[in-house]
Amino acid sequence: MFQTMEQCTNFIFKLKASQYKGEPLQSAKIILDALGNPEQKTKYIHFAGSNGKGSTLNATREILIKHGLTVGAFISPHLERANERVTINKQQISDEDFLRVANEIAEVVENKLNGKFPSFFEFMTLLALKYFSERSMDIALLETGIGGRLDSTNVVTPEVSVITTISLEHTDMLGETYAEIAAEKAGIIKQGKPVVVGVKNLEALAVIQQTAAQQHAPIYTINEHFYVKNQKGAFFDYRGIISIDKIELAMAGEHQKANAALAITAAHLFLSSFDAQKVKLALQHAKWEGRFERVRHNVILDGAHNSEGTTALIKTLKETAPKHKVKFVYAALQDKDHAVSIKLMDDVASEMHFTQIDLPRAATAKQLFEQSTHSKKFMHSNWQVLIDKEMNHLAEDELLVITGSLYFIAEVRRLFIEREWIS
Repeated sequence: MFQTMEQCTNFIFKLKASQYKGEPLQSAKIILDALGNPEQKTKYIHFAGSNGKGSTLNATREILIKHGLTVGAFISPHLERANERVTINKQQISDEDFLRVANEIAEVVENKLNGKFPSFFEFMTLLALKYFSERSMDIALLETGIGGRLDSTNVVTPEVSVITTISLEHTDMLGETYAEIAAEKAGIIKQGKPVVVGVKNLEALAVIQQTAAQQHAPIYTINEHFYVKNQKGAFFDYRGIISIDKIELAMAGEHQKANAALAITAAHLFLSSFDAQKVKLALQHAKWEGRFERVRHNVILDGAHNSEGTTALIKTLKETAPKHKVKFVYAALQDKDHAVSIKLMDDVASEMHFTQIDLPRAATAKQLFEQSTHSKKFMHSNWQVLIDKEMNHLAEDELLVITGSLYFIAEVRRLFIEREWIS
């Protein structure tokens, strides 16, 4: 049994791969059954997608809270501590509750699975589902980890499913084509339950539409059933089941307007009454750390972890800082298509800096460096030394954009908070 939070988190952080080698989702179902099936005691909105699911979840949460609901959320990754992954009305699970539920799960693992633990993400999913079942709440929002069909969050039957975008990512696990990856993400669509779709790739969209038809699930697709209109700076109009004019976003970028439109649609499908003014107030405050987060006037953190995210990042840079020279600092995991992202950055960068993080799945600075063709490219094994150096040598017309894996962004944010560069 875990005696302290440090002991508990140190143990579960090491559970990168499941020690239990049964069928997919089998260990989760065994544990949930032993816990009294907590996943059946809460209503859910389920979010999947290659990019934007975290921002869309956050915007949905703000809208629902503004309408007076009590809203749980399960997100990943965390930026500072594991408690961030499990919240109710944005309040993190306490250390006491975290430790108590973790011990309940550990006891079941010992008794039912011979001590063979599931993966870290699965463990955290089970912890969230059990914790939510104990609390009085109106809805819980769940973000998938990888894929959807076999993701550990896919043990629930949601009131609404949301699929944001499809990119060629995690191809070793999800498939090598848009259609194959879309089929995995579409696994969260449930019988008769509506699905909100932001996917624009036609190959992927066709698979999602087919799955929705097979499940008799009403489908609401961006640019077909709802629209982003009249984009001007931070403002846009929403057109769909209802119309809302002059919505102002806290987050920069056209892609965030699409995410907000998904959130409005999902929230509207769940809520029995809907107030356009409350939606506007909610989205004015819907910020998401590590997503085009300007921590200083000339330093931006963005977890653009695949080519679609990098495309959105560069487009937002051109919108918000068209005259600045951009220095990129990039670190990523191995299971991504880095070549496309690096090419996109190479085309607009004044300098390219490649570094690495201390994770088993991390790409090395050398691996990333060798994929760049930029005339001013550099590699650094120590990202902290690199950032210190670059922060101290930024000219007024330069931006330092720190990007790549969200795990990297989490490490950087911790450093910035320690040094009081970010509050």
